[in-house]
Amino acid sequence: MSVPAPIRLMILSAAVLATLSACNRDDEKAGAPASTATGAVVATAPATPLSYESKTPYAEVELTLDPAITAYPDLHAQLYQTAVRELNQFNEGAQADRTEAGGDAGQAAYSRTIALVPAAETQRLFALKHDVYEFTGGAHGNGVSTGILWDKTARRQIRPTDLFRAGADLKAMNTALCAAINAEKRTRGEGVEPVTADGDLWACPDASATPFTLAPGANGKAGGLLFLVGPYVVGPYVEGSYEVVVPTAAFAPLLAPDYTGEFG
Repeated sequence: MSVPAPIRLMILSAAVLATLSACNRDDEKAGAPASTATGAVVATAPATPLSYESKTPYAEVELTLDPAITAYPDLHAQLYQTAVRELNQFNEGAQADRTEAGGDAGQAAYSRTIALVPAAETQRLFALKHDVYEFTGGAHGNGVSTGILWDKTARRQIRPTDLFRAGADLKAMNTALCAAINAEKRTRGEGVEPVTADGDLWACPDASATPFTLAPGANGKAGGLLFLVGPYVVGPYVEGSYEVVVPTAAFAPLLAPDYTGEFG
């Protein structure tokens, strides 16, 4: 049984994040990023590339990493190695699909692109947005975004849920998330329907099951959480994805003590 493309993308993205977390356990003793005499972190010449590209008759894949990531060599190496491995697996899968289908005459090559860009940075946390776009035939491709959080003090990736107290109910953010989505929907013109908690076809998403990263703020603090809502989640494909901010006030009581000071 085939898996719908949006669901497959979410599964693959979750697998990437799990792989990165596993890498942390092996790399925690790696060196710290270079610093100036004042202690400020500076980017160093990367030993790991910032891009990767491969083209075959079956698939085209590409990876780009923002240069700011080079300030954290451990993270940089993990992201690059994991993404390249994933893209090579995609290439192999594309070849297998075409072979099983009896050839690729008249079909466009599969494609998959991965882009990693900074979202926000605080004194302790470096937050990224992990964007994936995939085409495997059909009328159009599909994209999904997830968040990556790097604890600069511990020099390791943390899970998004690590920001919160043990047992914190992230569903407490559901109302604020739904309001933020509907506010964005109102900017997209006529015909874009709002969502409700008990919607029939499209409904407000569960905050605890929605990817997020940090939203930029002021004075070295995060301004909230940037929720990354993919196509088909709160509306038809034509609406695209939604990136909306839930302000700190909506979840401040849920934060773990180690990370309370990272939000303004």
